[in-house]
Amino acid sequence: MARFLIRRLLWSGPVLLGVLTLVFFLIHLIPGDPIDVMLGERAADADRAALRAALHLDDPISVQYGRFLAGVVQGDLGRSLSTQRPVAGLVLSRYPATLQLAVAALLISLLIALPLGILSATRPRSIADTGGLLFSLFGISMPTFWLGPLLILLFSLKLDWLPVSGRHGIASLILPALTLGLGMSAILIRLTRSSLLEVLRREFVLVARAKGLPERRVILRHALRNALIPLLTVLGLQIGALLTGSIITETIFSWPGLGRLTIQAIQSRDYPLVQGCILAITATYLLVNLMIDLLYTAADPRVQYE
Repeated sequence: MARFLIRRLLWSGPVLLGVLTLVFFLIHLIPGDPIDVMLGERAADADRAALRAALHLDDPISVQYGRFLAGVVQGDLGRSLSTQRPVAGLVLSRYPATLQLAVAALLISLLIALPLGILSATRPRSIADTGGLLFSLFGISMPTFWLGPLLILLFSLKLDWLPVSGRHGIASLILPALTLGLGMSAILIRLTRSSLLEVLRREFVLVARAKGLPERRVILRHALRNALIPLLTVLGLQIGALLTGSIITETIFSWPGLGRLTIQAIQSRDYPLVQGCILAITATYLLVNLMIDLLYTAADPRVQYE
């Protein structure tokens, strides 16, 4: 296990380097000049040149890239071009909000997907199975940029049950978490159903039933545990979609997280801040997938890492 962890951590370095390199050059290729955003297009050429030199934006792109990598190695992500505040501090201040939203959306998706998936698998071709599949199809077909405003119109403007935007307690968390969680639950419902249907045909399930065990125990303790491996795999992949999907959702609901900060940084051409946000999202994704790999052994003791 220790060798596996060390190997995965060593592989995480090149992945982070590749992502940071790609983001660095892409953000510099995007049309637009941060000096225009900060001073306006009518600023004097002398003022523009002075600010560009002060921010080291007049250096060759290779020099800027080397300076950026050296700062990352030392734990320094630089300063925001627009606010002149340390990027690390800005990212850390927004990270808890994104983490809270991601965890809430994940819980909502599991609370919806597992019961409906189990019900569909244990009662195939029934009304419950058809309803679960229709809900899954409906959830997959709904983009977050459409579902979010629809939930706002219904629960905030028409029914006046929940706040429209901001982060002011649990009530503000419900709508953005639902927006992210419903789409993710739709995928997990179909996967839970198909995995559980396959496991229910195996001999050890027939033996458990032949022993007279209660059906609930057979399903939850024996069958579901063996069906978790593919579910965990897709769950790890969906974390990436959850983090990237939060960029749109946080913008819709004015949620003060990393996603909204990333959009604001892109709009202002704030290169260091964009790179810091992407670094935090990528590191989180790698860490979550490492945790998913470790959960394999808990779900199935036959899985061993050498």
